[in-house]
Amino acid sequence: MKDLLLKWNQISLVKRILVGLVLGIVFALAIPDATAWVSIFGSLFVGALKAVAPILVLFIVMNAISRHKSGTQTNMKSIIVLYAIGTTLAGLIAVLASFMFPVNLTLTTGAEDLTPPGGILEVLQTLLFNIVANPVDAIINANYIGILAWAILLGIALRNASNSTKDMLGNFSDAISTLVKWVINLAPLGIMGLVYDAIATSGLSALLGYGQLLLVLLGCMFFVALIVNPIIVYIYTRKNPYPLVFKCLKDSGLTVFFTRSSAANIPVNMRLCKELGLDEDTYSISIPLGATVNMAGAAITIAVLTLAAVHTLGIEVDFATAAILVILSAVSAAGASGVAGGSLLLIPMACSLFGISNDIAMQVVGVGFIIGVLQDACETALNSSSDVLFTATAEYAKKRKEGKAFTINTKKVG
Repeated sequence: MKDLLLKWNQISLVKRILVGLVLGIVFALAIPDATAWVSIFGSLFVGALKAVAPILVLFIVMNAISRHKSGTQTNMKSIIVLYAIGTTLAGLIAVLASFMFPVNLTLTTGAEDLTPPGGILEVLQTLLFNIVANPVDAIINANYIGILAWAILLGIALRNASNSTKDMLGNFSDAISTLVKWVINLAPLGIMGLVYDAIATSGLSALLGYGQLLLVLLGCMFFVALIVNPIIVYIYTRKNPYPLVFKCLKDSGLTVFFTRSSAANIPVNMRLCKELGLDEDTYSISIPLGATVNMAGAAITIAVLTLAAVHTLGIEVDFATAAILVILSAVSAAGASGVAGGSLLLIPMACSLFGISNDIAMQVVGVGFIIGVLQDACETALNSSSDVLFTATAEYAKKRKEGKAFTINTKKVG
């Protein structure tokens, strides 16, 4: 039995999730009356995610902010601005696409008694009260806005702490990320239960909603990678952006598409930056930082899945609330965990903006894991390739202002 489990764990998570997906469909068609003993795996998986997500958000954000250093003489200011612009525009594209192509999801229970907010004033009032909530109460009740606020404040307060304190905080963050990896390793069983429950309840039509959702998500990611990012590069460099865009997608995005880990792709991105002739003092900081905060793909995932829940529940969204969602998705994406599927755990934070309960939001997270085989791979490819793209863009823009020629992969473009 032990050998069997070891061999199973050696199989990539993507393949294991596909097995769970297929088993869920087969069981739903073959034994539709066995709801209790199959769907319980989905409930346990969602329950585990609900338990670990609040602590994860608190520690990863607090750790990231506490370790921020100022005063280093690099080109980092321009790169951070590019990271912020790219992530915010990605969130905007996701919100616009979700209104143009609304998607309805199949949710099981808990949506009947939902009372949506009455307007932007009620949203802002709820937002403010959530921010000042007791931190322990925020964790217990999964108040992600309050958790994020306390994480930011504590992170700022800890910036002057000793290195040993920061190391301890980093160790806690790493330990919780390890717990998340353990939970995500159970995703095949959880997805089997979730797919079984969806098909047994609503029939095969439930899978159609997943396909529509995936099309919106991937459409947004490809649009950002091939249209939005090149426009940003052109504005900064005034040169044809596509040689650089395609090189980053080929040498960085293609690799991380299969590994699905921005952190694991850092060495690949460092080598690519060296090949592009970039300043090592800059990219040695910007690439690890980008793997943490440059999360355009995560912003898209958070915004699209949140608005899918909103459309499913029939909640009306005004312009001001949509604008807040764009900012919130960008900010929360910057705190997304580096593990596969980490951005999904921040969806409840965005859902809370619309008064959607944690129970319903975690059902949406479960849907995200079902489509995560492609969603997470494309999301991570967009995130990681953009790290190199914006690092190079900032340096080339600086050289352009100084009147210097610059090259991309030994080909002169300036």
